[in-house]
Amino acid sequence: MGRVQDRLHDPLTWIEVLQLLKTVAAAVIAWVIAVHVLSLPQSFLAPWAALLVIHATVYRTLARGLQQAAAAVIGVLLAFAVDALLGVDWISLALVLLVGLAAGELRPLRAEWSTAAATALVVLLAGYSDDGSMLLARLADTFVGIAVGLIVNLVVWPPLRDRGAARRIDALDDRLGALLGEMAAELRANDDAPDTDRWVESTRELDHAIDAAWADLRHASESGRMNLRRHAARRVADARELGEILVGLEQAVADTRSMARTIGRAGGPVTWDPRFRDAWVAVLDRAATAVRRADPELAGRVRDELDAVANRLPDDDGAHPIRPAQGALVLNLLNIVDAMAPVSAIQPIRVRARPRAGTPG
Repeated sequence: MGRVQDRLHDPLTWIEVLQLLKTVAAAVIAWVIAVHVLSLPQSFLAPWAALLVIHATVYRTLARGLQQAAAAVIGVLLAFAVDALLGVDWISLALVLLVGLAAGELRPLRAEWSTAAATALVVLLAGYSDDGSMLLARLADTFVGIAVGLIVNLVVWPPLRDRGAARRIDALDDRLGALLGEMAAELRANDDAPDTDRWVESTRELDHAIDAAWADLRHASESGRMNLRRHAARRVADARELGEILVGLEQAVADTRSMARTIGRAGGPVTWDPRFRDAWVAVLDRAATAVRRADPELAGRVRDELDAVANRLPDDDGAHPIRPAQGALVLNLLNIVDAMAPVSAIQPIRVRARPRAGTPG
């Protein structure tokens, strides 16, 4: 039940639902216009073009729409030309696919690499490529679908991806704090060699989540281009500041992975200097809490405690062979706390829904 509620409060969920409804609406409207307004016969290309042209942002819809229009024109003309020369058989089918796919490899059409071939295939095999009067109708179908898709995505609540990006980023520090807490609990409870491979794999999963957050941030930036909604430019500008948070998270995750590998090489906690082990694991646990709670004051205290642990590292006899690993663990944890300090300072991570004070609306 909790996961369902989280999904219902997730801006990304509603953006996806809205895009789904807009795509369906664009396809239906394109078909209605083609059939009942323009009376185009067999206007299957209109809803198909509208279906393909709706994308996550207005800018991408326009860019891909222009690419799709060019590819569709090539496909229609190709089908008519090949049918006029060879008729419809396996040779003409192979030829339109070969030329259409080759056209899709050109840089301007690469994002729509299969559209020219698919359009040519449909027009050729549907039996309309031998009728010259149908050429303009097929092109009209395509342009109706593209135009409707562009207008629907431009006018009907054009998407802004900033809140979705902020929500995804907001969850990352919680996941990192949970991982650090898990490491501390296992080190405290288990004298044997801990399962550091699992910790390393968890950091890789966090890396994938950070990559997804970077993608969301790029989409958020793109979503402000050609967007007619009020304050779109300001909100997107605010979202760009989230990149600094992701840089800090990347550093913290990298040091967490390094820390896990150092623990793996150092062996089980039973082999550690007990004074260092108890002090460092306690600080690790408090660091996990500071990261999870996004508590900058607690993070500052953790940093002071780490300095104290580092100052106690040298022993009178210097007889502990794990000493270099202990220094590395202190440095890793110090880097994590420092990297997460700016992240904690601006929690919760949100984008402003209204203009700044003193800023005209």
